[in-house]
Amino acid sequence: MFCINLESTNPFFNLAVDEYLLKNNNEDFLILGINEPSVIIGKHQVVHREVDTRVVTEYDIPVIRRISGGGTVFHDKGNLNFSFILKSEPGKQVDFRKYTFPVIEFLSSIGVKAKLEGKNDLKVNGLKISGNSEHVYHDRVLHHGTLLYDTDINMLKGAIRSDTSKYKTRAVGSNPSPVTNLINVLKAALKNGDDILAFKSLMMEWFLRNISGSETYVLSGAQSHAIMELAATKYITWEWNYAYGPEYYFNNRFVFRRNEISCHLFVKEGVIKECEFKGSGEFETAEKRLIGCRHMVKDIQEVLEKGKLLAAGFDVYNLF
Repeated sequence: MFCINLESTNPFFNLAVDEYLLKNNNEDFLILGINEPSVIIGKHQVVHREVDTRVVTEYDIPVIRRISGGGTVFHDKGNLNFSFILKSEPGKQVDFRKYTFPVIEFLSSIGVKAKLEGKNDLKVNGLKISGNSEHVYHDRVLHHGTLLYDTDINMLKGAIRSDTSKYKTRAVGSNPSPVTNLINVLKAALKNGDDILAFKSLMMEWFLRNISGSETYVLSGAQSHAIMELAATKYITWEWNYAYGPEYYFNNRFVFRRNEISCHLFVKEGVIKECEFKGSGEFETAEKRLIGCRHMVKDIQEVLEKGKLLAAGFDVYNLF
């Protein structure tokens, strides 16, 4: 197995690494990487249903869709991401226990007793430290997961939406669980100065030492160029991250200028196809203008400002 220690912290590039090596190489890989703050959603999810749109917009946190299913996770520089890309027998390709076993073994070697609980979570003392997902491509499997080492738990909780009741959709939902950082479990064993980079090195060294045939691997210039192209043409695009998700209905009630307003949106391929407001005549023009608009904060703001609609005191996040 080839072991890659990614130096990049660009989440668009790092997600593209997984897909590129899955589809353009026949070797087995372990990839370890750390990302800048970002929210990573499952392939079959709706962005605005899974993330707190106000938080990710105001903090300029990118939301990126991965090619595997499962729920939404938060990445930052306190979170270690691991990916396995391995050949697998037909009929035995989706196997969370198989692919998380070596991670559990590694954690055990440093004194952390982790267990696979539910379908795809690693937990310590009942608290989640890792979410995992998989994607099958021909005879190969991409299994990737997170390890919360010293992530910003407050930002994690803030960026991921807790109340999804305003959204109705067939999209896959997330299954939130109470979480903890590994640093809280490891405090007694840590040396002064130990940080996530030291933890990353420790994990890489364990795999190189304990998995037969493992060796380090560095991406070539040609591979890195192809991965950057994939990131630019797919992972950074609105079409992949927002428009790809399933259609959905959004319903909300809010107060505007002392009137209780009800809002109904139907969004398909990221674009508002139906828009209805009840409770105030001021919204009639906005209804027509918003049909055909992308369901994005900036796009809606531009439509409302251009038409001088609802400019005074209207909170655009009422529509998310």
